[in-house]
Amino acid sequence: MQTEGETYLTNMLLRRFVRGYENVGDPAVREKYGALSGTVGILLNLALCLGKFLAGVMTASVSVTADAFNNLSDAATSVVTLVGFRLAGQEADKDHPYGHGRAEYLAGLGVSVAILLVGVELAKGAVEKILHPQPVHFSLLSAGILCASILIKLWLYAFNKNLSRRLSSAAMAATAADSLSDCVATSAVLLGLVVGHWSQVSIDGWVGLVVAAFVLRAGWESAKDTLDPLLGQAPDPALVEGIRQTVLAHPEIAGIHDLMVHDYGPGHIMASLHAEVSIDGDIAATHDLIDNVERELGVKFHISATIHMDPIVTNDEHVNALRAEVGELAKQLDPAMTIHDFRMTEGPSHTNLIFDVVVPHNCKLSDEEVRRELARLARERNPRYLTVIQVDHSYTQ
Repeated sequence: MQTEGETYLTNMLLRRFVRGYENVGDPAVREKYGALSGTVGILLNLALCLGKFLAGVMTASVSVTADAFNNLSDAATSVVTLVGFRLAGQEADKDHPYGHGRAEYLAGLGVSVAILLVGVELAKGAVEKILHPQPVHFSLLSAGILCASILIKLWLYAFNKNLSRRLSSAAMAATAADSLSDCVATSAVLLGLVVGHWSQVSIDGWVGLVVAAFVLRAGWESAKDTLDPLLGQAPDPALVEGIRQTVLAHPEIAGIHDLMVHDYGPGHIMASLHAEVSIDGDIAATHDLIDNVERELGVKFHISATIHMDPIVTNDEHVNALRAEVGELAKQLDPAMTIHDFRMTEGPSHTNLIFDVVVPHNCKLSDEEVRRELARLARERNPRYLTVIQVDHSYTQ
C-alpha cells in the first residue's frame, strides 16, 4: 500500500511528464507511462548498481556484488520496458493491421526472462561461495548503501505497482514484482553482512542462495502473468459483464450470445457478438440501432466492436414459453449452460426444436452427451419433441 507521500510524488511525476495521464485507454498515453517508468528505473538502478558495487568491493562480499549486478540487469530491463511501450504505441500498418499493442506483453516477458537469468547467475555464484567461503568485511558505509537501496527499491515497487493498477499492465506489474524481490534480496544481503560481522560465521553464500531463490520466484510469476495474454487468456469478467449490460440496456435487443473478445494488447481490444432482435422489426431501424450500440461500446470500453443481428421470433407466446422451457432443461445439465437461436417447426407427427446450446469449458459432458441428454429431457416433457442441436463453447468466463 502506498503512503500519501508516495502517491503525491507519483501523481506529481504523472502531471509533469504524462499529458492526459487519466486517459489510460489511449495508446499514446500508455506509451508515455512506459517512458516514465523506464526512465525512472534506468536512472535509479544505475545509481544503485554503482553504490552496491562500491560496497561489494569494500566488503569482499559476493552477495553484495551479485546484488549490484542484479540492479544493472534491472536497468537493462527498464530499457526493455521503455522500448516495449514505445513499440506498443505505434499506429497500425499494413503488416500489423491490429496495431502493436502486444509489444507491451513482450516487454513484460523480456523483463521476466532477464529476472530468471539473473537468478540463475546469482545461484551459481552463491554455490561457489558456499563451496569456497571467504571472509567478508563489514563497514558502516556499505551497510548505509544497502539500507538506502532497500528504501529506493520499496519506492520503485510502490511507483510501478501504482502505474500497473492504473493501466492494468502486466509489464509494469512484472517490474514492480522485480523491485519487491530486490528489496527482499538486499535485506537478506544486509542481514548476512551483520551476522557475519558479529558472529564471525560466513553465511554470505547461503544468503546469496536465498536471494537467488527470491529472484527466480519473482521471474517465474512475472513470466506467467505476461504469457497468459499472449497465449489467449479468458477476457476480464468485468469487461464481459459490462458489454452484456450495455447491449441489453436497449429494449429492442432480446439477448446476446457468441461474445468473443480478442486482445491485441492494451488499448487494442476487439469484440464480436450476436444480438437477438425481433424478426418482425424494421431492418433499417434495427441496423441503425446496432451501429449506435457498437459506437457506444467503443466509447465506453475503448474497444472495437462488431455486432451481428440475429432475428428471432419474439411475439409468439407459445414459442417464447417453449424457449424458456428448453433453457431450463439445459440448466439441469449445467447451471451455466444457455441456449440461443431457438426456433420450432410443427408437423402432424412431431415438433422439431432447433437451437444452439452454449456449453461452459468446465462441463464434463462431451458434445454428443449434451445432445443426447437434452434430447432425452425434451422427450420426457413431450414425446412429440425432436431436437436438432448445435453445440457451441463459451469464450468467456
